[in-house]
Amino acid sequence: MKNPFLFLLPIALLIASCSASVNSEEGPEDLEGKRTLLETKQSELRELQTEIADLQKEIESLDPSAKERTLITTDTVEPMEFKHFVEIQGSIQTDDIVYVSSETGGRILELNVSEGQNINKGQLIARLDLEQVNKQIAELETSLELAQEVYERQKRLWEQNIGSEIQYLEAENNVKRLEKSLETLEYQYTKSKLYAPISGVVDVVMLKAGEMAGPGSPIVQILNTRNVMVVADVPENYIQSIKKGEQVTVKLPALQEERMARVTEIGRTINAANRTFHVEIDLDNRSGVLKPNLLATVLVNDYTVENAIAVPIELVQQEVGGKSFVYVVGGEGKELYAKKVYVEPGRSYQGDIIIKSGLEGGEVIVIEGARGLTSNELITTR
Repeated sequence: MKNPFLFLLPIALLIASCSASVNSEEGPEDLEGKRTLLETKQSELRELQTEIADLQKEIESLDPSAKERTLITTDTVEPMEFKHFVEIQGSIQTDDIVYVSSETGGRILELNVSEGQNINKGQLIARLDLEQVNKQIAELETSLELAQEVYERQKRLWEQNIGSEIQYLEAENNVKRLEKSLETLEYQYTKSKLYAPISGVVDVVMLKAGEMAGPGSPIVQILNTRNVMVVADVPENYIQSIKKGEQVTVKLPALQEERMARVTEIGRTINAANRTFHVEIDLDNRSGVLKPNLLATVLVNDYTVENAIAVPIELVQQEVGGKSFVYVVGGEGKELYAKKVYVEPGRSYQGDIIIKSGLEGGEVIVIEGARGLTSNELITTR
């Protein structure tokens, strides 16, 4: 039997010689020497990489199955309904804003509401001091009693053909005049109590109890927010895109909420200053969450295509010359490759873009991995 150490001896000698060679080589200690050694090693690395690439090509030419394939994901292009929307900025408004004021001036004796309070129509809001009017009423009542007595006496005399007719008519007219004046003062006195003309919320209290309220001077502001509307100014080039009664989407960014509502009013004129027209959209606000002047966004559908060919916008690439293209899957079975297809893109919205020409539907388009591909590159799907 041969000694097995005889086979291991050449290997041991080779390892020892390599170790001795490495140990015997001492690297340069100065800066220039180290830079020269680095350039030499980099040159050797480039030569080695070139040899590896050439060897890889030779292997691939002899064995096509050895070629490296790029891993991708795909999807089938299907016709779809494409809608483009334009976003119009607006705000929440309400028509039911009422300023409660006194028809006759006076000092506020009682104020029965506070800001933020919910009130109903007909509820007592404030009571004014109209004592001066009350005294005038008492004075007129006394004058009226005397005028009625004079009238009755003058009437009896006239029936007996005593006295002149003018005296009788003057007495009668004096009674009627005082009665009308009394009615006026009594009506003014009823205005000492102020009642809510609508139901809603007390938004602002202008005056306090003890302060003087002038005729027509607002005391409180009542706001009814049960029914509100979105008010927006739409550019005139969208005048054919929005119709009265049409359903639109209203976004409320502060509430992170969307609602569907109908256009209830469209302005009949164009604002010459900014070339816009007025649009109103009614919204239900029974919960009271919508506040006046809250920002809103109205989505107006200005472009729709049935059975459109659309793809994600990030899949459409451009050559240096400006031509747009996408990659679709070519080949069959295991021999799949990336096929460059030139396309004509159209309008885009929310990440999708219409393809006017180049794709007809049914193509298998490359989704993930499309950016790093080249034409006719071998690929494999996940």
